[in-house]
Amino acid sequence: MSNPVIGVLSLQGDVREHLISLAAADATAREVRRPEELAEVDGLVIPGGESTTISKLATLFGMMEPLRERIAAGMPVYGTCAGLIMLADKILDPRSGQETFGGIDMIVRRNAFGRQNESFEASVAVEGVEGGPVEGVFIRAPWVESTGAQVEILAEHEGHIVAVRQANALATSFHPELTGDHRMHALFVEMVRAAA
Repeated sequence: MSNPVIGVLSLQGDVREHLISLAAADATAREVRRPEELAEVDGLVIPGGESTTISKLATLFGMMEPLRERIAAGMPVYGTCAGLIMLADKILDPRSGQETFGGIDMIVRRNAFGRQNESFEASVAVEGVEGGPVEGVFIRAPWVESTGAQVEILAEHEGHIVAVRQANALATSFHPELTGDHRMHALFVEMVRAAA
């Protein structure tokens, strides 16, 4: 599989930037909003945005159960920021009625690095990514409070877990798609190729 077809969940968030990063990493990128579009992709990116809004819209668009099923069946998935929250099996401080897709045995804390005006950019050394640290943008970013035994911790920032992988699921607290550095997306594209 030279150019895997990778979807970006396009319910809310920075969809366009992920489409650009995936294309730069030699994937065929397309927007996914409905179950029939989900069925046509080899992997999926869940972008940053607002996790409670993504949860509500996924239910509204009939995507919650199809996504849970595909992720549980091993479809490669990559979540950034709110996407990391959506891949968590448990949220420490969920909003009322907030649900996740699950897929990574971790507990996450929403908005852990502070509010919007406390956003920052930082260099993050990520296990498995060559060429030095990755530039990450942290916007109302979550962090991972704890992980299960099957979860591989790929990066920490100031003592907090900010990148993890479990089987075919990858997640980062930060937004790599906002920096022009496509190495996290390249790592994910390789995961999709390997899974095929």
